Amino acid sequence: MVRVELHIPHSRSLKEKRAAIKPVVEGLRRRFALSVAEAGYQDTWQRALIGVAVVSGSHGHAAEIVDTVERWIWSRPDVEVSAFACQWSEWEPEE
Repeated sequence: MVRVELHIPHSRSLKEKRAAIKPVVEGLRRRFALSVAEAGYQDTWQRALIGVAVVSGSHGHAAEIVDTVERWIWSRPDVEVSAFACQWSEWEPEE
């Protein structure tokens, strides 16, 4: 799981915040086919927490996806990344 904390410096209302966050959330969904949700700070104007779930057959491939996602988010002009953290979980298939 990826946890991304964002700062939206130009936001002066929740409406402006949503306008800045929506392209990030929808872009991650469309571009990378990931499960994404605004997961925190819903009532804070200039702050957002986005959760991203990455599922892959190998740790290496998942790490590549996370790296690409991180670079893509950092490139967004309307938001500033405050924190970016990954929590890895691995499951072994039952035989």
